Amino acid sequence: MARAVSTQHKTIATAAAWIVALLIFFPILYTIITSFKSEQEAIQGFNLFPSGTTESYTAVEAQSGYFKFFLNSVFLSVGSTILALLVAIPAAWSMAFSPGKWTKDILMWMLSTKMMPAVAVLFPIYLIFRDTGLLDSRIGLMIMLMLINLPIVVWMLYTYFREIPGEILEAARMDGASLWNEIVLTPMAVPGIASTMLLNIILAWNEAFWTIRLTTTEAAPLTAFISSFSSPQGLFWAKLSAASTLAIAPILIMGWFSQKQLVRGLTFGAVK
Repeated sequence: MARAVSTQHKTIATAAAWIVALLIFFPILYTIITSFKSEQEAIQGFNLFPSGTTESYTAVEAQSGYFKFFLNSVFLSVGSTILALLVAIPAAWSMAFSPGKWTKDILMWMLSTKMMPAVAVLFPIYLIFRDTGLLDSRIGLMIMLMLINLPIVVWMLYTYFREIPGEILEAARMDGASLWNEIVLTPMAVPGIASTMLLNIILAWNEAFWTIRLTTTEAAPLTAFISSFSSPQGLFWAKLSAASTLAIAPILIMGWFSQKQLVRGLTFGAVK
């Protein structure tokens, strides 16, 4: 029997949750506030009430051209996610419903690759990209983003697929469903695939280490767009904040409208 929770306990828990959420979100909020300051205001110190100028946004767009970087980010994040799903769905499905002797070892090995510092393999990866002509190319960076996020995608899908009762698959097979139709049409698989896709898009969108080091101009996404406002002359805080706000705005909007799927993916996915 479920334990009754008092109104006071609920109020305290809600207040604590809001405090933690505000502490986590405050750096983003302050970045947005700073983007509406002049450079002089930005360097004067902590201030939650900007003048409201949009000169930083105008300067950022005139200097770099936001939409080129934005389109690159969309192409790279969506393209790498589609590639990852094409590889991960069959892999996770086979390991979930036809496990072998080495299935758990393979899963742990895939996860262990995320524990290695990215800088440890920067030199060989850079040489491979240079020798194959993939430096500063969308295709090369899309493949790289797919590979670095693939272990997480496989683990999340594997956990989802393990929760699907075998009776549902038997019913689908009796209706004449093929293997691919089993995966796509199984009602319990669709939310798992959707939440995994959304989380992978966010991870690819926010990836900075590889996008900055494997691109220069042609394939540079919004992470490179932000870093371009750090110069030897110093940091232009207002312009840097405006560039950061423009870079995170699309993913914040997407996360807001898909938060239910994201929460489901985080609570029932790889970190369950």
